[in-house]
Amino acid sequence: MIRKSAHALDDKVKFLRNVSLFIDAPAAILEKIARNLKHIKIEQGESIFHKGDRMRALYIVIKGSLQVHDGEYIFSNFDENDFFGEYSLIDEETRSASVTAIIPSELYELSYEAFSDALEGEPLLARSLLKGFVKRLRDNNILEERLTKRTLDIQKQKNEIIRERDELENQKKELVSLNNTKDKFFSIIGHDLKNPFSTVIGLSELLLDDFDSFEKERLKVFIEQIYKFSSNAYALLENLLQWARSQTGKLKLAKNLYNLKDVVEDNVDLLNGNARQKNIKISYPEHSAYWHFDVNMISTVMRNLISNAIKFTEENGIIDINYEERNQKLYVSITDTGVGIAKKDANRLFKLDVNPSTIGTSDEKGTGLGLILCNEFISRHGGEIWVESEPGEGSIFKFYLPAGGD
Repeated sequence: MIRKSAHALDDKVKFLRNVSLFIDAPAAILEKIARNLKHIKIEQGESIFHKGDRMRALYIVIKGSLQVHDGEYIFSNFDENDFFGEYSLIDEETRSASVTAIIPSELYELSYEAFSDALEGEPLLARSLLKGFVKRLRDNNILEERLTKRTLDIQKQKNEIIRERDELENQKKELVSLNNTKDKFFSIIGHDLKNPFSTVIGLSELLLDDFDSFEKERLKVFIEQIYKFSSNAYALLENLLQWARSQTGKLKLAKNLYNLKDVVEDNVDLLNGNARQKNIKISYPEHSAYWHFDVNMISTVMRNLISNAIKFTEENGIIDINYEERNQKLYVSITDTGVGIAKKDANRLFKLDVNPSTIGTSDEKGTGLGLILCNEFISRHGGEIWVESEPGEGSIFKFYLPAGGD
């Protein structure tokens, strides 16, 4: 709360002589002004007035420190012998800013009425004070201009720092992605691609050295194993090459009008041998579905999804492929009666850095690269891919392609 108290007249006059505004004032006028000064005490955080107030008075700081501000924006500080509010003595405009005590402070208040009374019949003094007001206004304008320029410079520097920070963050994300790509690439080459070739070479060497010593049924098992591992290695190599091309930007999207049914039939025919080995039945619709898409990319997606369904479906299982147009989108689903997927794994199937690899129901091995390719190729079309699954209840892989050609 602002409190008013009395000071001796001589002390007030002596104090006024040290205030620049009253340097040229005669002693009689200073005494007249001093008689009308009100001594005010204000606590830290209290305001003399707020922006928008119409209080008409001049304030002079005896001791302490006050802040001129508009909300959180600070214009300047007032300390001992500084004065403010002088323009309200000649202008009835509302206050353009608030003044708040930074620390407990004491001030003198000179009201408009007291100021007018002191200057009555003193035109020379009035002129002198007005000159002081004008000089103060000019100094304040210069200060405000400097403050504005400094604020703009600070904002410019801040924007530059934010831009550089965002750029560094993007570079960091890109480096992390590139590093994950590199790690995945070398993991596949060093382990997943090497193992099937090692098995094929080992079986071939065994047949070459001791072919005549093996029975016909045993030879057939060896040949089936060579075929199985060779096929897996070829499929992996094909995915690997497509993925490498997509990472270097050499794999361009080329959409044209195709029948999805033809793509499904081609891939079912390609993979039916694997399905027959496990006595898995694959079904798909008889109707056509003409749509604009990149036939090579979508064929890769279908091949990987059907292959995975076969891999994780036990013997005598069922795989059901469906597609339908709905709301300007072509929806595709591949449903299997396989082992299912835990929710914690389903959420990261399509992520390169945490992609899990699971052994199939007939010990088929994979890298998870196929689903990453599926996600990338569907995204290139502006679509989305996801999975719905529960452990032991099979899985449904779904994706959609939006309408529109090139």
